[in-house]
Amino acid sequence: MKKLLIILSIIFLNFSISFANTFFISNDTTIVGKLQTHILKNKESLIEIARQYDLGYNEIVDANPNLDPFVPGDGNKVIIPTFWILPDRPNNFQGIIINLSEMRLYYFYKKQKKQLVTTFPIGIGDDGVETPTGKFKISHKIVNPSWYVPESIRQERPELPAVVPPGPDNPLGTHALRLSGLSYLIHGTNRPWAIGRKVTHGCIRLYPEDIPKLFDLVPIGTEVLIIRQPVKVGRIGNEIYVEVHKDEQLKDFDYLKNAIEQLSKKGLLKYVDTFKLYYVVKRKSGIPTSVTIKEKEPQILHSDSWL
Repeated sequence: MKKLLIILSIIFLNFSISFANTFFISNDTTIVGKLQTHILKNKESLIEIARQYDLGYNEIVDANPNLDPFVPGDGNKVIIPTFWILPDRPNNFQGIIINLSEMRLYYFYKKQKKQLVTTFPIGIGDDGVETPTGKFKISHKIVNPSWYVPESIRQERPELPAVVPPGPDNPLGTHALRLSGLSYLIHGTNRPWAIGRKVTHGCIRLYPEDIPKLFDLVPIGTEVLIIRQPVKVGRIGNEIYVEVHKDEQLKDFDYLKNAIEQLSKKGLLKYVDTFKLYYVVKRKSGIPTSVTIKEKEPQILHSDSWL
């Protein structure tokens, strides 16, 4: 494990940073961004490429299951999944939605009467110390936060001091947003390789270059919804898309049934190709994929169907 951490630290040293993905939207917008590709060179790793395009480790790996994350090979083509179905949200919602299933944060806001969404990859709580779901608000904004080490962590790592001051050894990074009613934060990190992984004790981490952007955008009092939505459904024109993420926290979750329920609720089920939907649910690539039927007569899909 120590050797892996050293390798990851070297990879991220002096690494060129990314820019947040921001889009103009309307209340009817369900999908943003577009798929891209990247040709590997100079012994690039998928971890480096993920950060370059502001993606998490989970996103780049799930989209490219046939490539080794550390040695994917020069000349190979990498799918860059900068293409997202927006999580379900209330009408005219303004605030942050954190979807733990895909490890991604969405901030919905208005600027000069235009509706925008900015999205960032995140790291979340590990098994046994999961990030909680629910409705919260941003209660405090802190620049150069000190880390008051929880007693539970000091029991695991007794060498830690009671307080870690701001600086390169502080795991909170340069900025932090406190969630109301909780001891949890949305904060930066000194371990950027952890974005797109379950590695925290419940807090939400952003890349070092992303957290100042979110910090500047978000005012105190901003509403925060933390959800688990492993299946998302969207539409562009006449094309129906489904995006599926494997969420190991949801042990008995029926992905297919949930997809069918969402499609039915939105009046889209009759336009869906059965086999395309099965494939998307089985693969769980995290990429919005068209499931639109191309035949004249719609297929009938039953909620108890499976492969």
